[in-house]
Amino acid sequence: MKAFMPTGDPAEPVVLADVPEPTPRPNEALVKVEAFSVNRGETFKLEKPASGDRPGKDIAGLVVQSAADGSGPSGVTRVVGHPMEGGWAEYVAVPTDALAELADNVSVLQGAALPLAGLTALRLLRAAGPVLGRRILLTGASGGVGHFVTELAAAAGAQVTAVTRNVDRGARLTELGATEIVQNVTAAQGPYDIVLESTGGQTLSLALARLARRGTLIWFGQASRTPATLDFFDFFAGPESAVVRHFHYLDADSRLDDDLTALVRLTAEGRLHPEIGRVTDWADTATTLTDLRDRRIRGKAVLTLS
Repeated sequence: MKAFMPTGDPAEPVVLADVPEPTPRPNEALVKVEAFSVNRGETFKLEKPASGDRPGKDIAGLVVQSAADGSGPSGVTRVVGHPMEGGWAEYVAVPTDALAELADNVSVLQGAALPLAGLTALRLLRAAGPVLGRRILLTGASGGVGHFVTELAAAAGAQVTAVTRNVDRGARLTELGATEIVQNVTAAQGPYDIVLESTGGQTLSLALARLARRGTLIWFGQASRTPATLDFFDFFAGPESAVVRHFHYLDADSRLDDDLTALVRLTAEGRLHPEIGRVTDWADTATTLTDLRDRRIRGKAVLTLS
């Protein structure tokens, strides 16, 4: 079968190659991939790939071989899946606890856009606690996670201030429920009950300064790739006794399949709208990865298999 393999070359980070078709473990289903999405974090990992790396975590397609242990979807079923690797291929073996059936009115394009960004947003807001009536500052809001967080938080009753450098990207966030769009965190007034920070570098300390006393800052990314520096005494200027929490989407009490099912349901009900900034054939994967890395794509990028 055909699959994309990393090259280590930033100009052309992946190439299509012939690889063996996967042999599923007893708890895995074999999925014929119809579409997959790529994430900006994956572009960073491709710069220094480990030997044997097979990229790809967000897929949608058809179950063509059910799990031998009887778990998960059976028969030829449309699914969304979140394998830990190997998804940018014609076929991928996916653990059944990382699969969810797609509703009839949810396309494979929408399905492929859901997993990593949707799971991150859903679990991030759970970590933040009740958001009804709370003021939230969200940095790095123009990516896939930011669009999901904005829509989910606004629907739950939060007032969301979204930080995005691009005015055009901000227009869509307003449609999804953002109360305010600012192009730099320094323009955010505050104070905020909750800060959701994904940029790192100087942005983290600037966002912290806008946090209310005893507020919560959740650090869920470092898109700038610049380490952050915090000063203990800065907390006394406003965010006294604040909580700063590290977040990783896989560290959760809920199961992946349950949360994927929730994301599919919300999409089917018209309460969640995956923001897909590009849809193209998987022949354009290398170009799409570089464009995503260089912030030329709003929201998610989805690749389709012919």
